This record gives sequence, C-alpha cells and structure tokens, in this order.
Amino acid sequence: MTAPAAAAAASAAPQTGLRVGVRIPPCDRADRLVASVRRAEELGFDQVWFPDSQLLWRDVFTVLTAAALHTERIGLGTAVTNLVTRHPAVVASAARSVAELAPGRFTLGVGVGNSSVGPVGLRPSTGAALREGIGLLRALLAGHEWDFGGVRSRLRDPRPDVPIHMAASGPRNLRLAGEVADGVILLSGASPKTLSGATARVREGAETAGRTDEAVPLTVSAFCAVTDDVEKDARTLKPICASIAQNGGAPFLALAGIELDVPAQVEGVYPDLVHAEDWDAAVTICSEWVSDEAALRFAQEFCLFGTAQEITERLRELHATGVSGVFLQHVGSYDLPTELIEGVGATVLPALRPGAVR
Repeated sequence: MTAPAAAAAASAAPQTGLRVGVRIPPCDRADRLVASVRRAEELGFDQVWFPDSQLLWRDVFTVLTAAALHTERIGLGTAVTNLVTRHPAVVASAARSVAELAPGRFTLGVGVGNSSVGPVGLRPSTGAALREGIGLLRALLAGHEWDFGGVRSRLRDPRPDVPIHMAASGPRNLRLAGEVADGVILLSGASPKTLSGATARVREGAETAGRTDEAVPLTVSAFCAVTDDVEKDARTLKPICASIAQNGGAPFLALAGIELDVPAQVEGVYPDLVHAEDWDAAVTICSEWVSDEAALRFAQEFCLFGTAQEITERLRELHATGVSGVFLQHVGSYDLPTELIEGVGATVLPALRPGAVR
C-alpha cells in the first residue's frame, strides 16, 4: 500500500471509539487471503481476526506474516489460537515474530482450543492450564526466564508490547480472563441479555486482580449479515443453534425463547456442526431440530443480521454498554467473507463515522 493509500485508509476508519473487525478464516493460500485483508483495510475496518485450527485451515501465523507484510494500518490478531496443540513457548516465538512485522498492530488471542484439540483427540485447556499458559506467554514476551521443569530458559529478542486477549463464554473463564488477560473476546453473541452477565463476570475477575474495567477491553464476536430478508438468511444459522444446544447452551438459547433437543451425535456432518464442510447439507440436517422460527429468533437476539441501519444502531448500542470492539463473522468456514466485508464496509462503517447522518 502506498503512503497516500494508507493515509486514506486510516481516515476511512470509523472514529466512534468502537473498533470494528472481521473474521477471515485461513481457508486459502496465504497470498490469496492477503487481498481480502487489504480490502478490509481499504474500507476502514480496524481489525482482522484469524481463527486457528491446524486441520481445518492454513497455518495461522503464516497467514498473519503475509498479512503483516502487505498492510499498513489494520490490526491483526488470532481469534483464537490455543496452548495445547501449540506449546506456549512456540506461541510466544510466533507472536513475537508477527509483532516485529506489524508493530503495535498484533493481538494474540488465546482460548481453550476446541476446533484444534477435538479433531486430534486432545482435551481443551482447563482454567488452570490457561492461567499458567498466559503467565508463561507474558513472561517470555517480556524477556523473563521461565522454569520448564527444572530447565530455566528465556526468549531471545522478546516483544513485551504484544497484548494477550482471552476468549471466554462460561462464568469461570470470564472471571479468569478479567483477572489475567489484557482483553477479553466475548463468545456470548450480541444480545444485551447475555452481555450484561458476561461483562459482570469479567468485572469480577478484574476486581480480584485490582484492575479497573477500563483496563480490560471487551471485544464481542457476532455473526453478521447485511440483509433486507433476515427471515430467509437466518436459516443458515441452524447448525450454529444446534451446536449450542449440543454443548450445554440451553439456558443461553432460552433467553430468546428457543428450546431445542439436539442429539449428542449428528450424523452426516464433518467435522462438526460449526465447521461443516457442506453447510447447505448441515442446514438441511439440522432443520429436523431447529425450525425456521427458532433460527430467526437466534439471528434477532444474538446476531447482527439486518439492514445497514439496523446493524449500525446495534453497534452503537453495544459500544454504549462498554464494549470496545466487535469482530463480525460470516456463516461458513471455507470461503472468504467477501460479501460481509463489502456490505459492512460500504454501508455500516460510513454510518459510524463522526458527522454521519443518523
């Protein structure tokens, strides 16, 4: 990007204080993904987040390296990597390497590792393991020694300015994130009903550590679609609804009046409901348990599905509750969110800029 183009991109970014990001799955060659990242930067997005799952997508740090080398302004982050398939020392080295190429732009997002650990027969991180792992990451990135079972080692050329954000949804991990992380990625959707409880748990953790609310920025993850026909497009969310019901999310869904009875195993979907390779087939299969009406209620309560004006107002409301950032997801894992980037970039981001007519 040329200097004038970079300046134009910077001026295009919304200045409301709410950081608007987009999730780009590493579903293609790194050099091809860069074009989507550059387009997001040109349209004024603040951040691009890349998920990490070694069997589903390309290596996340390879993709981040390519993105860092071909962008100027936009923030880059993992949403999220894990400390099970990747040893924390390996993550620290990879994070340092990306941060060197994108000074002040990289955020290391970590979580329990569901889509990475499950396909290889491992268990997600416990809270205790995450606490220790984040402590290890922070120590190594700061240049301190760490005792690895009697062997004391440190990271050469450390990078102490890498913020570590933790993804969380359950109350224990929300408190833990508020206590130990530099920021929290909230996996409870865009519903005020769930966000109030989630932010309260983060606040409790922050208070335990003697920190203020402002010291722990909150980023909300939400499925998003700019559409004039929410009822039609909401059907694509059926596998997401079914997965939540499978994994103990009945109280979460009940907030929108959704009651589902989904079996523990759903045949015909690989590798899982959230990351189904054949999404249309997964929607059809999940229609046995998730009605069109339930999918619509889910979209309206927990997602950002609607017209550009409706999404803009929802984002303003989120920011007013203390949320500092959002990252928007399209439905699907193996195609680029081109339509989402173009739709939000052309209609929502301009409406968020100072002076925009409401």
